Amino acid sequence: MALGLGGWVRNRPDGSVELEAEGPPQTLMELLLWCEQGPPAARVTGITTTVIAPTGADWFEVRS
Repeated sequence: MALGLGGWVRNRPDGSVELEAEGPPQTLMELLLWCEQGPPAARVTGITTTVIAPTGADWFEVRS
């Protein structure tokens, strides 16, 4: 949300996190760099990225 991107994020039952975001390429790169470390209590073991068509989302939400 702080980066002003559109999209969503959710925790998956297997402990992984799924994220869909759209916005300016430089801002998406900032998000990707943050995801490589995650929050202080996280243990990031890998990241997989996929490019998909933008949806036009201008909001960001945390899904359950």
